[in-house]
Amino acid sequence: MALEIRPVNSKKELKQFVKFRIDLYKNNPYAIPPLYMDEMGTLDPKKNPAFEFCEAQYFMAYKEEKNVGRIAAMINHRANEKWNEKNGRFGFIDFIDDEEVSSALLKTAEEWVKAKGMTHIHGPLGFTDLDQEGMLVEGYDQLGTMATIYNYPYYPVHLEKRGYRKDADWVEHLITIPETLHEKLNRIAGIVTKKFNLRVLKFSSTKQLIKEGYGKKFFELINVCYSPLYGSTPLSEKQIDYYIKMYISMLNLDFLTLVVDESDELIGLGVVMPSLSKALQKMQGKLFPFGFIHLLKDLKMKNPVIDLLLIGVRPDYQNKGVNSIIMNDIHVNCRKHGVKYAESNPMLADNDKVLAQWEYFESKVHKRRWAFIREL
Repeated sequence: MALEIRPVNSKKELKQFVKFRIDLYKNNPYAIPPLYMDEMGTLDPKKNPAFEFCEAQYFMAYKEEKNVGRIAAMINHRANEKWNEKNGRFGFIDFIDDEEVSSALLKTAEEWVKAKGMTHIHGPLGFTDLDQEGMLVEGYDQLGTMATIYNYPYYPVHLEKRGYRKDADWVEHLITIPETLHEKLNRIAGIVTKKFNLRVLKFSSTKQLIKEGYGKKFFELINVCYSPLYGSTPLSEKQIDYYIKMYISMLNLDFLTLVVDESDELIGLGVVMPSLSKALQKMQGKLFPFGFIHLLKDLKMKNPVIDLLLIGVRPDYQNKGVNSIIMNDIHVNCRKHGVKYAESNPMLADNDKVLAQWEYFESKVHKRRWAFIREL
């Protein structure tokens, strides 16, 4: 059968690009389909402000007019300036178990970024750190999360045969929520709160949170905290506004921890959400006509599993125990809502400071993912 790689150049083709992943994993019990509308928005240069400093081209693979794979070739110019690199990116990659298909898709992405002066290509990455990143290499029998990529075990095998090697390594923890918080962690939280005159700020509505400026402060703190991480770039003003509209309204405010100093400046944050994995599986990417019901149910009702999306502390307060305040508040709210387990977001395997925060909890690494890189 003849294989053909075609660029995605129309809205109709972009819909097929998004739909391909949802269809490929439709019957997989561990994969979490993306929200169709969200992924369309992320990939649309007219809607996603990341295109202020990024460029991209999407490609689909066809065999006898049947979709058999997809890939996005991207360049984040701001990241290349920050890290003094000439790296292209690949992402949104999915394909059937056919090395001819995967090799042709990767080769097309490689040629596209090389023609624009890039010397390497790495991924899977998105446009920014808030997009999904990393290819699963362990934990294929574990339920995925809203914020991460699930992929079949043959994906990394195909990449390594193409000459890709590991460039970054992330781990994900499954954490058991204890009945009572570890005595030492609780004691540290109390000492640090008094010593630095800190407090946990809570809001009754997202409207109030945004009105008082903490939506913007939230993402500004993320810019500072996550600056040293692999491939990261600071969010622009337009991106911050974009993410406030996209994400803040979805938060269960009981699970939002904002730590402020005596001047009400934000110095630490913890973002937790009830797991939406099972709801998203039922929705199969569709918010309407009835998909939103599954979403609201898992957002508002008791859920035994939470996703730990973000934890950050301003650099001048790091190594001072502020994390204990965040953990303490998260634990209180977990017990209040009957949460039994927490799923961490991917954490760099060599980030000892972040990994150390789980030493007071019963936890295990149950997933691992890599970013791959190839010289062009």
